[in-house]
Amino acid sequence: MIIAGVYSFKKGKEVIEEKFGNELIEIKRCINAVDSEKHKSKISKEKTMMGKTLYSPPSLNESFKKEFNKSDWYARKVPCKYPTEYYVGNYQAPPISTSAYREMDFVKNRLGVEVQFGKYAFMVYNVCAKMTIFNKLKIIDAGVEIVPVREFANDMSSGVSYFEQFIWDLEHRGVSDIDIPVLILGIAGN
Repeated sequence: MIIAGVYSFKKGKEVIEEKFGNELIEIKRCINAVDSEKHKSKISKEKTMMGKTLYSPPSLNESFKKEFNKSDWYARKVPCKYPTEYYVGNYQAPPISTSAYREMDFVKNRLGVEVQFGKYAFMVYNVCAKMTIFNKLKIIDAGVEIVPVREFANDMSSGVSYFEQFIWDLEHRGVSDIDIPVLILGIAGN
């Protein structure tokens, strides 16, 4: 695969190039090592694309996982203990699972990476919430979000968000004091 777009959120590009240069080289190697054509294996059942062969996000994710793990990047989970003290009145809460957690796809040397081939809300959540949480927990200092560009997303199931849409929203949202530096990479097939 190739990097087709680069966006620096809160000076993410500058910070990552300066403080995480070796990790950025590894990230680029991982992206380039994924052969997108091997993952064009999903036969669409959607009305608008019936019978069309599409890229499979789960298959792509598995390939990214394999490549990142080769360079000692691993998922990082943090347990969640959800509060119950904010219920009101006589409401009796059912027990909340003790196995709840938040997970970042890959972490190495305090740099977090998320690969997202899902709905738009997940891209925004990753950058504007999850990475901030992992930073507050002192797990990461900066992040990289890897997302498809529009042309690549067009060959996936409907509803997959893309780089250009995501960037437009981030630019119109602006940067908050709690945001962390994030480099957003738009990727396309090889």
